[in-house]
Amino acid sequence: MPQSQISGKAYHDATKHSYLSVQIDPNYVDASTQPSPFKVYPKFYRRVKLNLNNPVHSFISLTSTITLEKVYKDSPYKLRVNPSAGALYPTEVYVQVRGIEGIVDGIYHLEVENNYLTLIYELIDDGLESYIIPGKSINGFIFLISCVYYRSSWKYQNRSMRYCLLDSGHHLGAIAASAFLHNRDIQLIFDFDKLTLNSDLGFENKEFITACAVSGELQDKKIRRLRLKVPFVCGTDYFESNQFIEDAYQATTLQKSRQQKLEYPQFDFDKDKFYQTVWNRRSVRRFRKESISQEDYLYIVKQLEQSIPTENYEEIEIYSVVHRVEGMTSGLYKGTYLVKTGNFSEKTGYLCINQAIAKDGAVTLFFVSDYLNYQTAMQIAGFLGQRLYLTSNYLGIQCSGIGAYYDQETQELLETNKDVLYGMVIGI
Repeated sequence: MPQSQISGKAYHDATKHSYLSVQIDPNYVDASTQPSPFKVYPKFYRRVKLNLNNPVHSFISLTSTITLEKVYKDSPYKLRVNPSAGALYPTEVYVQVRGIEGIVDGIYHLEVENNYLTLIYELIDDGLESYIIPGKSINGFIFLISCVYYRSSWKYQNRSMRYCLLDSGHHLGAIAASAFLHNRDIQLIFDFDKLTLNSDLGFENKEFITACAVSGELQDKKIRRLRLKVPFVCGTDYFESNQFIEDAYQATTLQKSRQQKLEYPQFDFDKDKFYQTVWNRRSVRRFRKESISQEDYLYIVKQLEQSIPTENYEEIEIYSVVHRVEGMTSGLYKGTYLVKTGNFSEKTGYLCINQAIAKDGAVTLFFVSDYLNYQTAMQIAGFLGQRLYLTSNYLGIQCSGIGAYYDQETQELLETNKDVLYGMVIGI
């Protein structure tokens, strides 16, 4: 498909699952060939060891840190604050720091595996603001999310850009959670000159910027583009290109998002309890088919309806297939409105490629959108997914994301023509 035809809608349609497509291509991979999930710059780069007793260091570290290490089938896995499709972790984080005591003004790579900030570019009168918010300067932090897409396409092939964007949204949600815990406001920005920035950061075709989050004091000041290109370091130990993904990324980057007034959410979480929730968040793999309370369910819905701190926006509608909520009729809901009654647990299990969690949980949720900007819509879906994870886990309810489902048949269950971007399930 020529690049000019790869709109967000065309990409989404081209990567839809169906019962037949999954049978034809079950997508088995050799786990021993998985590319490296960590990017590390050469040893001679200057580094700052992040100290969790330092509030600034803690703020940065908690956006991405490893929270659990385990061995699965003789392979070590390092799980992080942000979930990832297949635990493949295609996202990377870069942080521009300006005007923060004790840290040299510069652009840093967050080295998650070792909890370091690696200085990759020292600022003078230049910086990331030129690409993101021209005419302004940020005293504080600019977090850039990028995707090393081969970490995901190694397994998920063409559909992997969906998962890269959802993972990017989850990572933005992890940044938002850390900001909440450290009493900082953040603003998400999706519409900016990503293509030029990719080039100036030296990413070649192996990594691409998806979004950024800004936290700090905004000043009227002209900042120029980076005066030098950043030396390239590959985020995987080997790489196989996917031209379809690269073309789809380029084309969907150029589309403008819808716009809204910037508003900040107002959460009432107990911060000590929420901090523990961030550290202990996990993706559940099975449910006990137990019910959750209506009070907890409605609290979760209320948090999902809170503002998303961005001016670039795509509306996400959330459908809930209620299986086991005390005091609620089983059926399909949009928000709290009952669309149709029925026991759809077996149906949702089938739709989600016969994953038991989709039928055994209390509620299966689907995020849909009629978007202008596909990248923005997918990332907001992931951002809301992170909010759902943390809110449900805060209440002692388990959660898991579901990125694989029969797209068209799911639309038929939901009675919508809008694209289904994400599935999630909560329960006990």
